[in-house]
Amino acid sequence: MTAVVTAPAITPDQRTEVPLNKRRRRFPVGSAITVVVIGLFTFGPAYWVLMTALTPTDAVYQFPPRLWPKHFTLTHFTQLVHTPVLFHYLINSLVVSIVTAILTVLVSAYTGYSFSKFRYRGRRTLMYLILASQMFPQAVLLITLYLLFSQFGLLNSYAALILSFTTFTLPLCVWMLKGFFDTVPDELIEAAKVDGASQWTIIHRILMPVSAPGLIATGMFAFIRGWNDFIFALTLGGPDHFTLPPGLANHYIGEFETAWPELMAASLVVSLPVVIAFVLLQKYLVAGLTSGAVKG
Repeated sequence: MTAVVTAPAITPDQRTEVPLNKRRRRFPVGSAITVVVIGLFTFGPAYWVLMTALTPTDAVYQFPPRLWPKHFTLTHFTQLVHTPVLFHYLINSLVVSIVTAILTVLVSAYTGYSFSKFRYRGRRTLMYLILASQMFPQAVLLITLYLLFSQFGLLNSYAALILSFTTFTLPLCVWMLKGFFDTVPDELIEAAKVDGASQWTIIHRILMPVSAPGLIATGMFAFIRGWNDFIFALTLGGPDHFTLPPGLANHYIGEFETAWPELMAASLVVSLPVVIAFVLLQKYLVAGLTSGAVKG
């Protein structure tokens, strides 16, 4: 009697299966196009600013424009050293931005802690009112702020700039820190209370060190808000308190001519502090923003 050996049945899926090393890899055309478009949109202006700053003045206005100039020059950068007014604008920007960041972090930290860890009547309504203030365009309130600061004698001063920047930065910073404080376990605070710690000790010796990434992220946001603002610094600060954005526009943009190469060189140089701060504090920024987004 002869034994009959039957081969195992082959399913349709097994017939068509191809080893991974032999499969044809399809190039993701759509993803590549998306990356290229986003890259051009992001880095294209920065590249054009750099090329304009390195191009000699007589070659900047040639038509058609060149993506890569024939000759390069560093004259526009060296001229910045011999322009004392730019250092005055730089000092103004540093003073306004640093004080705005410190004041915003202090106020938003206490407010965010109150919204996160306390329960009282009107808390939710107040939270939404603070968030709703972001719905109003800031330029609409400029005339009101101008008249208010003029009445109190604060116009054309550091105080006008710092107060206006802090006012418009606070709502988002309060919600950022409120979301971050929500991720701090209540058991940590309860344990501190059992040990006899006061609210002042809990906030400054326990909560603040734990919340350092969120505080740094909030401070950076407020710093950039004060560093980049144009319309409020131009209107409320006055010529003696111009920050870099209105100061550069006032110095290099004239009625009949604009010194584009010098303006582009100055723009690159004044952007370095923000870039350096981002590089040094990148891990804290990522941790602060992602932790604050876990709970809201």
